[in-house]
Amino acid sequence: MADAVLVLTVIGVFFLPVLGFALLILIPAAVGVSLGIRKLYLKVLIRVFEFATNRIQQHDSRQDLNGNRGEQLPDNNAAAQKDKNSVAMIQEEERTTLKKVRSFGTLRREFELSDCYHFCRQGIEAIADDSVTKCFSAAELPSWNLLTRTNTHYEFVSMRLTILWVIGFLFRYCCLLPMRLLLATVSVGIFMVATATLSILPKTSYKRHVSKYVSLMCYRILARAFSAVVTYHNKENRAKGGGICVANHTSPIDVIILACDACYAMVGQVHAGFTGMIQRAMSRSEAHIWFQRSEVKDRQAVSNRLKEHVSDPDKLPILIFPEGTCINNTSVMMFKKGSFEVGGTIYPVAIKYDARFGDAFWNSSKYNMIQYLLLMMTSWAIVCDVWYLPPMHRKEGEAAVEFANRVKHEIAQKGGLVDLLWDGQLKRMTVKEDFKKEQQKEYSKLLKVE
Repeated sequence: MADAVLVLTVIGVFFLPVLGFALLILIPAAVGVSLGIRKLYLKVLIRVFEFATNRIQQHDSRQDLNGNRGEQLPDNNAAAQKDKNSVAMIQEEERTTLKKVRSFGTLRREFELSDCYHFCRQGIEAIADDSVTKCFSAAELPSWNLLTRTNTHYEFVSMRLTILWVIGFLFRYCCLLPMRLLLATVSVGIFMVATATLSILPKTSYKRHVSKYVSLMCYRILARAFSAVVTYHNKENRAKGGGICVANHTSPIDVIILACDACYAMVGQVHAGFTGMIQRAMSRSEAHIWFQRSEVKDRQAVSNRLKEHVSDPDKLPILIFPEGTCINNTSVMMFKKGSFEVGGTIYPVAIKYDARFGDAFWNSSKYNMIQYLLLMMTSWAIVCDVWYLPPMHRKEGEAAVEFANRVKHEIAQKGGLVDLLWDGQLKRMTVKEDFKKEQQKEYSKLLKVE
């Protein structure tokens, strides 16, 4: 009798947590249902952040009264207004400069020190506030979110705030991290087993239907590994077969965020190791586009593969991030024209993350993939909005570059992002000569040619 009680006790100790884990996370994720626990969790976090902000402001007020001004929390609205005023002043100054600048003939006869003021001002502005390179680092937060990885550190401002920070640290690393690692492992395991099983089935509509369900289920479970809370807008504009879905790029998690709501065909280079294993598993269930290293440099071969995929409406829509690199979710940079030359319907998508709960931006020059995933799994949550924009088509006589810029502008406008013309690859290479010549042309317009 005692042995039976002991066995039942042991089973209860191990079975009940597993049962709760399955009922609260796995099953709702598998069927695409939310129990509202994550949204309640976010409301609690907001209250905690507000308390922390009040404590920091009280500390700064005491510092001010003692004549030692404390560090102020950045005000996004004030900063935005300051930027607008600065731009207005610069534009006004340029208009004034245009009237005062001397003619080309005068410049040939004599030279004044003021002639180089334009270049000096542009250079100083680039050093003080460069609109390009700041897109490759984490954006400033409006308030502290109790994470020391941010650009503000207030963990030792007061005893209460220190205790709160320690509790949050233990909760994230001792509770959230193990559970999220388990969820990621379960998701990958289910995906590998399911795709291996699907590879046995013949290519029929039934297989496609099951494959889509398995994909959605696994991505939704994987999204729970980051406590992702995603709000999808205008679902009627989701990409359809034979189309290309293009989106702004902030993080590798972008793929998971979008794949939780719809199925896509992925495009990328063939890899080895664990990534290669995942690629092969994906190809067993659906038609994805993987390129060999030698093919990546052959633009014609890449274009042909994409056109072949798009021409079949039964295949999944292609998911592409035309920026080609991760931007810090404040701006949208130049879209590569390749995906806009293929033809077919373009389905734009705007993704905007809420950095208060965790900054999803991947700074690849600072963190490798393992470090980045660890940061994401130890963040409070990943919260974002996704807007599906109406499908767009290339106009008659419109160049691929013009079409790409038009799509980019719509994405930036919908997501509340800054629309930049610069190439995102500038974080890895030097400025092209074409860009330098463009600046020279802009300056030459200030000269009055007699």
